[in-house]
Amino acid sequence: MEHHPNLGRRRFLSIASITIAAAGLGNAGILKAATKESQFPLTKVGHQIPAAFEHTKQVKAGLLDVGYAELGPQNGRTVILLHGWPYDIHSFAKSAAILATKGFRVIIPHLRGHGSTMFLSSDTPRNAQQSALALDVIALMDALKIGKAIIGGFDWGARTAGIVAALWPERCEALVSVSGYLIGSQKANEMPLSPNAEQAWWYQFYFATERGRLGYEANRHDFAKLIWQTASPKWQFEDAEFERSAVSLNHPDHVAIVIHNYRWRLGLAHGEPQYDALEKQLTTAPFITVPTITMEGDANAAPHPEPSAYSSKFKGRYSHRTISGGIGHNLPQEAPQAFADAIIEVSNWIK
Repeated sequence: MEHHPNLGRRRFLSIASITIAAAGLGNAGILKAATKESQFPLTKVGHQIPAAFEHTKQVKAGLLDVGYAELGPQNGRTVILLHGWPYDIHSFAKSAAILATKGFRVIIPHLRGHGSTMFLSSDTPRNAQQSALALDVIALMDALKIGKAIIGGFDWGARTAGIVAALWPERCEALVSVSGYLIGSQKANEMPLSPNAEQAWWYQFYFATERGRLGYEANRHDFAKLIWQTASPKWQFEDAEFERSAVSLNHPDHVAIVIHNYRWRLGLAHGEPQYDALEKQLTTAPFITVPTITMEGDANAAPHPEPSAYSSKFKGRYSHRTISGGIGHNLPQEAPQAFADAIIEVSNWIK
């Protein structure tokens, strides 16, 4: 569907406005008060944004009221696509549209702390440890009565998709993972990396400090844009593309979720006891047995493992794709046809 410059979208207000609203409204009031109509022009190259991304759905699932885009026929084969940080569901706008035209039912949720996904209770810890994010996907599938789906993702989304595939293979029909096997553990993260690798993780160490938390709170828009630029140095994205996704970061829990995620990885923040058993399983770096395609951009400047380092972790049918042409970290948005083709290909392996 053609994106029209007069098509409004629900947009989060500034974090200050949300905080004021939250004082007396509760979650339902926050959702109502924290959105307004906003307009984005058609980009110079005519990027088409499906209407489903401008008018997302909501469903209560587990601890969350999940906001998600949905494209394609209800009776189509289900694909769930998971975004990373600091990105949002718009990373999949083009690839999802391609898949919908092929008859897939495509569901793209905002991760916790992003977009219109809200915690149901103000008492729930703003926890972003890896198993909690994976359980969000299982809860979403349960809420939507989806027994099994093809799952794809990049960055945080790839890690989450990989965990679902490893721990709940009966729920994951097949996997497409950008940057391959990203399941980690606090124990594994105790090991120091090479100086070059450590330098690439500069923001992780920044977030470990109170200065970093305050800095991200105050500058999340410019911070996110810097990550986009450095992680995908050859991607000439337009301001309108960035702004569409940056809106999703103006969320009352976004900073808490991001900071907890990175501090938890380094063992600087605690998880919750109910996830201990899952994290213990993940500490073993479990094999993934479902059919899998891994992908990497040839110009990904974000920290990522080499394909040779993780190929042995996939024990089902497996293939890797390196996408050329200056493709960076946000592969689904930079190379949407290639990403959609991988979903289609892996789906054909299991017909």
